[in-house]
Amino acid sequence: MPPVYTIKTVSIILLVTLPLEILGATSSKEHIREKRAWIIDSFIIEEENPGPFPYVLGNVEVERDYKVGFSLRGKGVDQEPRGILSIDKTSGVISVHGKVDYEQHKKLKLVFEAKNMSNMKVDTMLGVEITISDINDHAPTFQMDLYKSSLEESTSQGKNVIVLFAIDSDAPNSPNSTFDYKIVSVEPKTPNVEFHIIKDGIISFKGCLDYEKASKYTILVEAKDRGDVIQLSSTCTVVVDIIDKNNHLPTFIGRTGTGRVHEREFGKPILRLQAEDRDAKNTPAWRAKYIIHGDKDNHFKIETDPKTNEGVLSVQKPLDFEAGAERNLTISLENEDPYFSCAVKRKTKTGLWQVVTADGRSGTGLIPEPRTEKVTIIVEDTNDPPVFTHKVKNVMVEEDVAVGHPLEQFTAVDLDIKFTNAFEYSKGDDPDNWVTVDPKTGQISTAKFLDRESPYVVNNTYIITLFAISNGETPMTATATLTIHVKDTNDNLPHLEFQMIDMCLSDRATFANLTAIDLDEAPYGGPFRFELLGDVKNKWHLDPNYGTTVNLVKANTVYAGQHKLMMKIYDMQGVFSIQNLTVTVCECSVMPNCQVRSSTSTQLGSGGIGIMIGALLLLMGFILLVFLLSCRRKQSGIYIDPGSGEYLIPSNIETPGTDCQVPSGLLQVEKDKMEANHILSAEIPIQMAQQRIFSIQAPDQELFDYEPCVYTCEEDVVTDPQLDAISIPESDFVPDMLLELGPQFHTLATICKPTPTAH
Repeated sequence: MPPVYTIKTVSIILLVTLPLEILGATSSKEHIREKRAWIIDSFIIEEENPGPFPYVLGNVEVERDYKVGFSLRGKGVDQEPRGILSIDKTSGVISVHGKVDYEQHKKLKLVFEAKNMSNMKVDTMLGVEITISDINDHAPTFQMDLYKSSLEESTSQGKNVIVLFAIDSDAPNSPNSTFDYKIVSVEPKTPNVEFHIIKDGIISFKGCLDYEKASKYTILVEAKDRGDVIQLSSTCTVVVDIIDKNNHLPTFIGRTGTGRVHEREFGKPILRLQAEDRDAKNTPAWRAKYIIHGDKDNHFKIETDPKTNEGVLSVQKPLDFEAGAERNLTISLENEDPYFSCAVKRKTKTGLWQVVTADGRSGTGLIPEPRTEKVTIIVEDTNDPPVFTHKVKNVMVEEDVAVGHPLEQFTAVDLDIKFTNAFEYSKGDDPDNWVTVDPKTGQISTAKFLDRESPYVVNNTYIITLFAISNGETPMTATATLTIHVKDTNDNLPHLEFQMIDMCLSDRATFANLTAIDLDEAPYGGPFRFELLGDVKNKWHLDPNYGTTVNLVKANTVYAGQHKLMMKIYDMQGVFSIQNLTVTVCECSVMPNCQVRSSTSTQLGSGGIGIMIGALLLLMGFILLVFLLSCRRKQSGIYIDPGSGEYLIPSNIETPGTDCQVPSGLLQVEKDKMEANHILSAEIPIQMAQQRIFSIQAPDQELFDYEPCVYTCEEDVVTDPQLDAISIPESDFVPDMLLELGPQFHTLATICKPTPTAH
């Protein structure tokens, strides 16, 4: 038979006995023995048992023929909560030494062992589980002691006010942890509203909120559990603030101010209206909103004084006495917040109460009409300025109209009833002095030829202003505007944008862009037709010859240098101008810009100035030498009679050329230049030298002999790209051609013509 185990407890019951297997046994006999050895026992300890301690929980009796020792280990012994349990090593009695908190330790698991004292081998091992029985030692606890919420006065009944939350730490799903909410009290108690709470902790209300009756409610809420022996509870406080809304209409209670205003006066308050409102001050439900009725032309405005809530009436657009001496207005009074109302009709025990509501926001219910006030404003007459019958006029005129051409006439009138004044017209803004104004009639006429291309004309319009000024004690002025729309005429000729261009020498034909400009608009401007004048065949041509910009094409036969071209440019109406075009042709590989070459070649450096000074000094030395020679000897001219039959034909080729002759008058010119430049101020030596030179000359004004010059042979041709090529056509030379050289040589012939010398 297996051994017998007896378990004795003090208020405990052995609940379950279960066999346990030890896995990995080596024999069936040993396996059976181990099955009998493992037994699980359960004990129950009441939470927070007050003692006295220690008290006996129970014991285990093992019937053996040999002496057995008992031991206990696990939670409550050598694990937390330590020192709560102990076992008598000899008798196996388990004792309890202190309180156990269910919320901290719901079960204590231990191991019970019985050892053979002779060999200290484990004879019996039990798994012991001690259950802590819960007692109602925790009350429900709210998350906060004080809750705060707010409700608008216009909130409809049935809306949630706030949600409360509480917890109970006792055993879940037990009466000790199950609790209920309850509203203990509400302060203040008002007949118009009732608060209630449901099991989920939601507080709601039924009825109508009224800020004037209660602006704040303090609600005491209790949470109480359902413990069998004792019920525990806790409370929290809920404060509900009521936000005032517009459930009272404002009313007029008075006015201050004269209600009088001078015509043309604006911006000053003329009347203040007082209002009363029973809603909370300085809230949108209290602030008044004044609305003007009967002001068709928007002459008036009314604003609310934020401090006093008064309506301040003022003039925002000047009034005219002649249009009416009185203005009758109606002022209505509202609030910034829409009006609402709520009244309890009948209270019910279940469900929501019966209430009557009106809401201006949604337009439901019966909404009363706003209060109104009649206001009369007196307009006082003052001296008015003249008034133009037409303040703005427009006139269209061609730009080439004659001076004095009438443009437009303005008329001003005086609308005053009490004050009558004469007035005259004068010109205001006229930036280019285009017009004159008749001071009596207001007639505007042109004072000069109009020019559409003037910088003062913007978008073909020229604007002037006209004044009508009264002659009263305080002169009053009216202003009118005349807009002159200038119609374009063909008064401008097309012209080249640039009259000097550069082109490069090339073996092929090259071109340059030519652009024409005409200040006139279409149809008097471009596109243009271009035409080259003069002998340009096989040298220059245009491609194309129509448009705003055309190409000037240069043939490869055109030599380097400066070329003068004439060009005729036609506008769209056939009106043309003849333009001079200077084309400079140069070798671009040497100098990229022909103008740079020209400017460089025309600059006079310090070396050139030195050469000029040296030449002047040499001339002075020559004159001095001639003077010295004239003092030593005198020589008369030899007159040679050509005799009969020795005349040469007058072909102007047998005698030295006149272009090389130095006429007698030339020295006088040089003398004058030297006197002007202060090179030689002594007059007597110059006169003596001049007489000496005259005496040297023969009666026929023959020249001194000179050495012949050496010229380049015809075969040795040296070209310079800076010099123009001179092409001399080979033709038969007729000497008589030199008798008529044409007007081109008149100046040269005058310079070279000999002047007779008086002896």
